[in-house]
Amino acid sequence: MVWIWLNSPSPTENHNLTRDSLAQHSAVDTSTQKSQGAAQPPEVSPDTLGKYFKSLAGSHERIYTIRNGVVNAGLSSKGGSIRSWELKDFKTWNGYPVNLVNDNNHGELNLLFYTSDGRLVNTKYLDFRPVDISGSEITLTTDSTNVAFALDVSPTSRILKTYTFYKDKYSFDVTYDFVGMDSIISNFEYQVVWENGLRYQERNSVDESNSAMSYSYSGGELTEMDASAFDQPPNKQNISGKVNWVATRNKYFGLAFIPRDVESHGAYLEGSKKHMPDNGVEETYSLGLKMPFLGKQTEKARITTYLGPLNFDIVKGLNVDLDRIMSLGAAWIIRPISEYVMIPLFKFLHLLIPNYGLVIIVFAFIIKVVLHPLTKTSMTSMKRMQQLQPMIEEIREKQKDDPQKMNMQIMRLYKEYGVNPAGGCLPMLLQLPILYALWAVFRSTIELRQASFVGWIHDLSIPDVITKLPFSIPFFNITEVSGLAFLMGITMFVQQKMTVKDPRQKMMVWMMPVLMTLLFNSFPSGLNLYYFVFNLLSIAQQYWINKSHGDEPLKKVEPKKSKGGIFNSLGNNLPKLK
Repeated sequence: MVWIWLNSPSPTENHNLTRDSLAQHSAVDTSTQKSQGAAQPPEVSPDTLGKYFKSLAGSHERIYTIRNGVVNAGLSSKGGSIRSWELKDFKTWNGYPVNLVNDNNHGELNLLFYTSDGRLVNTKYLDFRPVDISGSEITLTTDSTNVAFALDVSPTSRILKTYTFYKDKYSFDVTYDFVGMDSIISNFEYQVVWENGLRYQERNSVDESNSAMSYSYSGGELTEMDASAFDQPPNKQNISGKVNWVATRNKYFGLAFIPRDVESHGAYLEGSKKHMPDNGVEETYSLGLKMPFLGKQTEKARITTYLGPLNFDIVKGLNVDLDRIMSLGAAWIIRPISEYVMIPLFKFLHLLIPNYGLVIIVFAFIIKVVLHPLTKTSMTSMKRMQQLQPMIEEIREKQKDDPQKMNMQIMRLYKEYGVNPAGGCLPMLLQLPILYALWAVFRSTIELRQASFVGWIHDLSIPDVITKLPFSIPFFNITEVSGLAFLMGITMFVQQKMTVKDPRQKMMVWMMPVLMTLLFNSFPSGLNLYYFVFNLLSIAQQYWINKSHGDEPLKKVEPKKSKGGIFNSLGNNLPKLK
């Protein structure tokens, strides 16, 4: 692979839609995040639009508001595009309505194509005519409604863009009707594009950037792209062939284009990463869905767009495997536990218990009961190891000059008393898939977002800060102290104190709790609440095991009788040769 990479020719700069389209037309200034409407878009020079579209560029714009049960959408006559997308049931970290569209002086969800006179046209610059829209506000009172915009290129040529909104859905359909465009659009292709990613909604932009990514899905295979380098040229991916959907996400919200009726024949992903004020980070992703244009007199394509929360049931309900973009753990073992056990159990408990903090506590009890056989085996094994420690230390002292003999005698001791030195670790390893699944669910579930518990815990999806430090802890970059992480560290220290008896492992008693407290300090309070309760239950379980089995003497096990059969019997009766 290295040889091929070193000797592969550099890609040529083709003048086509699949390489340079988004890069040439993206407006990537997303640092300004206002809660009000976007500014008036600047005019574009008619010379860049060629003979077909130069008369359609202008500064006039009118905004139309569409309201359904879950979204307030702002549509613009400029480009017939989406200027705002406010979710009624969600707020930003500082109390504003969640608006997923970045302020970029232009709307999103536009068309990009080459014309027969050699121009690359982005419809976000062009004036669309509203079709049969009465008034500037539309509230859905039926199951669905259509809102259409027309781009009249000539008396015989036009592009009709029709939105279909549904009463209580975050998803909607966009239908493109091309009439008489066969002599205007060239290269047998156009792109449906979203150029400026999703607006960030959380206080911690670093944490949100860790979840941000873009995807394409084709033939059951998911392709991911992560903008990993700061202030570098954008990462780009060009995907050829049929694509089932393209998508991008931040921590709790997502966007996806899903082609219907007409198959796409490729996709384009682009992502960049930059520094923000106060040590913040922002990642911006552009999407392009490549659609075929066959050069007919009339052509039509429908794209389903999802623009909403990453709620597992809603995303799964689209039936296109879009839930693959949700971070639920490794697909081969962790994700099935998350999807078929953890999430259903979590939702069932919330039906009975309205407070998510109490749900997490009950959840910890249930998981502890389920894991009890494994943890009991582990704790019992560690208890027997503690009883052997004096004899092990005696052997080490006597045979300190002969390590090989010392190890042989220690192993013989384990065998005589039937103790497996790995017996405390193996049950813990078997628990790891469940614990990793819990980790994935609590880190990504939107139900915990802005869900309060008690006292100082106002949001189970972010750290519960009890105080701020006048300095920053090196390496971990910690300036705030999480109360639940601190309590979890105390419970871990108690556990270590109860289980670690080997004098050579004294450092582990305090080192691991300190390290884990620092690590968990930036984790969501819901996750720390779970581990705190789980540790309390483990302490109680360890205390019960110590009390129940503390007086039991350590006994040698009887060696198993050999089952060699007739040959062993004969061998035992044969005369011994000198």
